[in-house]
Amino acid sequence: MTLALVIAQTGHAEKSYGPGVTDSEIKIGQTMPYSGPLSAFGTIGRAQAAYFEMINARGGVNGRKIKLLSLDDGYSPPKTIEQTRKLVESDEVLLLFSSFGTPPNTAAMKYLNAKKVPQLFIAATGMKWGDPKNFPWTMAFLPSQKTGTAGYVSHLLKTRPDAKIGVLYQNDDFGKDYLKALRDQLGSKAASMVIAEASYESTDPSVDSQIATLQGSGADTFFSFASPKFAAQSIRKAYDIGWKPLFFIPYSAQSVNAVLQPAGLDKSVGVISSAYVKDPTDPQWKGDAATREWLAWMKSYYPEGDLSEIYNVYAYTNAQLLIQVLKQCGDELTREHVMKQAANLKNFELPMLLPAYASIPARPITTRSSSCNSCASTARSGFALAR
Repeated sequence: MTLALVIAQTGHAEKSYGPGVTDSEIKIGQTMPYSGPLSAFGTIGRAQAAYFEMINARGGVNGRKIKLLSLDDGYSPPKTIEQTRKLVESDEVLLLFSSFGTPPNTAAMKYLNAKKVPQLFIAATGMKWGDPKNFPWTMAFLPSQKTGTAGYVSHLLKTRPDAKIGVLYQNDDFGKDYLKALRDQLGSKAASMVIAEASYESTDPSVDSQIATLQGSGADTFFSFASPKFAAQSIRKAYDIGWKPLFFIPYSAQSVNAVLQPAGLDKSVGVISSAYVKDPTDPQWKGDAATREWLAWMKSYYPEGDLSEIYNVYAYTNAQLLIQVLKQCGDELTREHVMKQAANLKNFELPMLLPAYASIPARPITTRSSSCNSCASTARSGFALAR
């Protein structure tokens, strides 16, 4: 009896909590562009809140409910800093999770690392995130621009080795990193192949003039490193002025709802993108158990969400990853232990990621006409080119 009591007391004493954690709750925060030029991405935060609602309905994580504080920053770095400080200093969250955007996360990164607050699984594609030496508290989930452009360049060099490339890019870290990644992947060929570049601001009303300028350069290949609104404008304007280049857009702009439909599905035919999660509207996943489970979750917990919106698949997948980290933390829910477990994910599958054909070279799979977002080839990394 005495031994049992000692063991029980010892086990209780081993609980270790950081800010925002109690026996019944884990408080986490994030910033999202619910307003502003990139508000289409706000569905990520709404979907993640819906996923945590499901987790809580099932008892939470090790008996603790997840409380997500998701604040609007309008994709404005100064607002991001303000909201991030509120989450850390006033709301006292355990961690920041899946905050959106390269410039906003860049703005918050030094502050969060100085405070030793996990900036975990951020929804940003910058190439700076994998720097544990200088920023050990920051970890991304999305593949970087380097990973995304590798497949594009491989496809381009095989199909059009003498391409004349025009590039549109957002004039911030998001777009500049894509431009740098493209040039890095092209290597010595970049100087001769990239013949024109044009930038835009995220607050610009349109990119029509930039598209006309790039067409006038004589480019026969077009990389539109743009956010959804401007990717849609790029597709529509290129079609309307009769420019028919080999057309690439980043995976962050491959949304049917936010990009292809506003551009016009007929005008989007032939556009090439990449993917890393399953597209629930693609017939090849009709019988897939994970896709059926995702659809059931959407209908039950996020019925107002769009089933064709790929960002909702991303949000679901990223939330699953965080839940696994918190499960692995057990009763040691400190900021330090969260980062340790985030770096120690082994043999854990995210079922809505595309299967990784690590030993199979890129190969054609299928094409689909006007919807233009099914797989055309699957890359060695598990990414898929979509057209």
